[in-house]
Amino acid sequence: MNNKLLIIGASGHGKVIADIAIKMNKWKSIAFLDDNENIKSSMGIEVIGKSTDVFNHLQNYDIFVGIGDNSTREKVQRKLETEGANIPSLIHPNAVIGEQVELASGTVVMAGVVINCCTRIGKGCIINTGATVDHDNIIEDFVHISPGAHLAGTVKVGHGSWLGIGSVVSNNINITSSCNVGAGAVVVKDITESGIYIGIPARRVNNGKDSNIGE
Repeated sequence: MNNKLLIIGASGHGKVIADIAIKMNKWKSIAFLDDNENIKSSMGIEVIGKSTDVFNHLQNYDIFVGIGDNSTREKVQRKLETEGANIPSLIHPNAVIGEQVELASGTVVMAGVVINCCTRIGKGCIINTGATVDHDNIIEDFVHISPGAHLAGTVKVGHGSWLGIGSVVSNNINITSSCNVGAGAVVVKDITESGIYIGIPARRVNNGKDSNIGE
């Protein structure tokens, strides 16, 4: 671990990452990288370059990918891993983490989250504000559990899936990879086919063009 943290992305999600990092009080200094040249600072934290500059800082900084999009976040983090970056996990001090919970690198756990015992969360996941993840869950790499989503016990969420704000997943449910579960949807049976799911109970929809259903 280094005593400085560099966050890739200075927009909305990156700002929340910075706020958590400040509250963790583990790093003496924090900086951003961002590709928008008009952003010189964010939250009073300096933007010191573009995302491609990250490879000049690997020896001096811990690196965190503050990008909300699952696929982009995965692409960036995978590249950082191949270059030997030190990628921490971030946990808001007001989150509740049970015993025997595993959190892999690049995952962030935000304010008000509850993760109960014996749950395993993969790389680069976002467990967003006020979400709950109950016992014995498996959350695979680069999943986003949106604010206020609630997962009951023994749920598995596949790689790269996104559970929208306020969505609910019943116990003993498997959700396959690359799924978008819409805001407020209720999942009561296994999802075995990738796609977009909305409604109560959640059902698959064919139109993949609506990119805002999970917010």
